[in-house]
Amino acid sequence: MKTLSNGLVLADNMDLSSLLLGETEYERGYNTEGDVLTQTIDGRDLNEIWSEFNETLSAWNAGRNTLVAALTFAVTNPVEDVPQVSNVDFEVATEFGEPVGVRGADYFSLGYDFEWYDVAARFTWKYLAEASAGQVESVHQMVLEADNRLVFKKIMSSIFNNANRMADIRGQAFNVYPLYNADGTVPPPYEHETFNNTHTHYLVSGAATVDSGDLDDMEEHLVHHGYGRQAGSQMILMVNRSQLGTIRTFRVASGDSYDYVPASGGAPWLLPTNTGGPVFPQGGGIPSQINGLNVSGAYGPWLIVESGYIPAGYMLGFASGGANVVSNLVGFREHQNTALRGLRIVKGRTPDYPLIDSFYNRGFGTGIRQRGAGVVMQVKAAGSYEVPAVYA
Repeated sequence: MKTLSNGLVLADNMDLSSLLLGETEYERGYNTEGDVLTQTIDGRDLNEIWSEFNETLSAWNAGRNTLVAALTFAVTNPVEDVPQVSNVDFEVATEFGEPVGVRGADYFSLGYDFEWYDVAARFTWKYLAEASAGQVESVHQMVLEADNRLVFKKIMSSIFNNANRMADIRGQAFNVYPLYNADGTVPPPYEHETFNNTHTHYLVSGAATVDSGDLDDMEEHLVHHGYGRQAGSQMILMVNRSQLGTIRTFRVASGDSYDYVPASGGAPWLLPTNTGGPVFPQGGGIPSQINGLNVSGAYGPWLIVESGYIPAGYMLGFASGGANVVSNLVGFREHQNTALRGLRIVKGRTPDYPLIDSFYNRGFGTGIRQRGAGVVMQVKAAGSYEVPAVYA
């Protein structure tokens, strides 16, 4: 015979593990150690917490980070033939002739890599015996934050890293491309613009400090491919705070192409000296947000967003049609099986107590869909473009 600390007497042949899981009739009238597996110390039912975790994951997957949504378009195919911006022209009709047929846009085959990622959240029954619901939920929140960082870093790496990658897709190697990077690809012509196979969207400013000509150059690298001109498309410039301070000083009166104008609700800006009547800013007000991103101000066609995710000395310009729009820059590939998309939580080995040995997983990959819809500039005096260490 064996007597537990709570006074319960066990026969020598009784299985203690079955008692802990509530599988024996001998527990009647006693609060056994197994009871702690049904609720936290502050009374929250563990299966209720499991259901809550799944509900929060559904909301998490539906409302991806606003910046990620503005940069990406969801894809499920490992390889896509993506139409490129191109022109169709009419010809003068003749009485008996046949017009030239439209063959459709130019297409470019783009691959997307794919990888599974996971992390475990293991709880022993002894931990759950002493943990509050808040402590258990804090682990869940840490996983959500880790998932956010993982997805965001992979997307930004696909933009800032100018090297072509290879993806093994069903035993065949496919190119996963960055922005145009002088890899021998000739971009399709747009209006009067033609390009060669050394065309690149990874630029170096040529000076240690950003100037307005750099922003003009980045603008040209989008519009000469037709991006930013489509209805509903907005040109967004993301900069580090160290560059924003200089951009705020840009004025036409100082020789710049445009005035920097703060967004609505931002700090006021100085108008030119009044030499004969009232002076008012021209054009519409600058929105304080776009697609959930906080806008600092505008310079010409650019809405400028300050972000610590942009390394000091770098600037990212891109055209966005909004959240998850087909013309967005990056393809965000998830599994073709809908049940395997998004961040998932998987039960542990004991189904009745799913939190024990549970783990989270996500499968995804990235690749640039519109190679001309973005441009990166490194602010430095000379040399070639260098991939920032954080996104290498």
